[in-house]
Amino acid sequence: MLSRVWVYPLIDSYSPIPLRSLPMDEYAIPELQNLMQSGELTSNALTLLYLERIQTLDRQGPKLNSVIELNPDALRDAQALDKDRQASGGRKKLKPGRGPLHGIPILVKDNIDTADRTSTAAGSLALEGNHAKQDAFLVERLRQAGAVILGKANLSEWANFRSSHSTSGWSSRGGLTRNPYALDRNPCGSSSGSAVAVAANLCAAAVGTETDGSVICPSQTNGIVGIKPTLGLVSRSGIIPIAHSQDTAGPMARTVTDAAILLGAMAGVDPRDPATASSQDKLLSDYTPYLKADGLKGARIGVARKLFGFNRQVDQLIDSCLQVMKALGAELVDPVELEEKFGETEMEVLLYEFKADLNAYLAALGPDARVHSLKEVIEFNEQNAARVMPYFGQERMIQAEAKGSLSDQAYLKALQTDLRLSRDQGIDAALQVHKLDAIVAPSGGPAWLTDLVNGDNYSGGGVSAPAVAGYPHITVPAGLIHGLPVGISFFGGAYQEATLLRLAYAFEQAMAARRAPLFLPTVVME
Repeated sequence: MLSRVWVYPLIDSYSPIPLRSLPMDEYAIPELQNLMQSGELTSNALTLLYLERIQTLDRQGPKLNSVIELNPDALRDAQALDKDRQASGGRKKLKPGRGPLHGIPILVKDNIDTADRTSTAAGSLALEGNHAKQDAFLVERLRQAGAVILGKANLSEWANFRSSHSTSGWSSRGGLTRNPYALDRNPCGSSSGSAVAVAANLCAAAVGTETDGSVICPSQTNGIVGIKPTLGLVSRSGIIPIAHSQDTAGPMARTVTDAAILLGAMAGVDPRDPATASSQDKLLSDYTPYLKADGLKGARIGVARKLFGFNRQVDQLIDSCLQVMKALGAELVDPVELEEKFGETEMEVLLYEFKADLNAYLAALGPDARVHSLKEVIEFNEQNAARVMPYFGQERMIQAEAKGSLSDQAYLKALQTDLRLSRDQGIDAALQVHKLDAIVAPSGGPAWLTDLVNGDNYSGGGVSAPAVAGYPHITVPAGLIHGLPVGISFFGGAYQEATLLRLAYAFEQAMAARRAPLFLPTVVME
């Protein structure tokens, strides 16, 4: 059932560092880049190291199950990038790389097309063996920046839009992803594998996708940084969709710096995605100049108190973070009104758009594809229920299939309501009334116990408002509760990524809250 490819040629003789002596855990992308530029490390050696960590931690040992398939050409690509650096004089005269991602191994979620020997299946058996003829635009951008596409990350099947009773991190193609902080806890989803792989140092960084919480929740639950960009900053072409009103890909990394580097490489105007046209004069190819340790000084930050209150310990932790922000010179406006009243209308929009958008993606697949419409996906799942639906069903897919076209008044009215409540009367209103640079809230609570019988048990957090609005959102590690990570969210208006990164970086540098996972079997109560 699992489509995994494992290729381990010998490390090239060009790297002077013995592989096992290299303490790569928690190395950030600039550190890795400096080592490669100085000739102390090669991309081939780094890629091989990550492959060995995946073999050890993902398939053996704790069996994290975060990587669904490896790119069998990853080492070949890394070696080619090493040769790009080499001048005729050898290692001492290395040429500058293509940029900060030159030779850096990146994982992408299994709903993102890669025109290589890995398949793109959204974790489903219905699309197993689906090989894209063209890279997703964001993958094109990453390759142009010199990234090594290491493979595909596991996810909640169909990006968690198959059932309302699903277990995050489980897919019929990839099995169950496990939280590296406590293996019996859930990694959240749908970008579960991307978050776990980053947290466990199985890659330098990863790409996830989000419709509502699918970058932010797994990032905060696994103690890493996640960015959900403004809708249109990163192209969606070549990504298996849920809903064009909210879908976007985003970077997931161990540091704000790494996430900013990845975001700059991914952003770009793509003729295949009309939504990116609005970012023409707003996107940046490099967000790192905005990363300043004093970035909170003079900032006005609103506290969305109505998004607190779901967990006493989370409230205490986030309140301590707010005190750190004040000490760093931020002015807090506490509280600001921000309610999430669009649950029913949001689901209505998602169901309509899922049918339309997925049908468009599937219809474009070649004749060899197993399915070409949502209706055929539902039929395939029913025919293979023992393997596809052993724990939960596909009622959301069935509900979506029953919807009409995007010209239906029910859809248009729901979409208008969503945008009014999340933007005009929501985030935009709060920012303008209080003259805010950003709004903060808890990203979520500690990871819940994985329960394949009853499904997920979300506790709370501030993910839906920026998701529905299509506005940027960053989560940063805030600390641990009983050894489980919790994140703090910074979100704001459209195309305010640079501002949010400035604030998030200053907070991260002051708190230094990230802790590497220990792969414990369960939570140890102190």
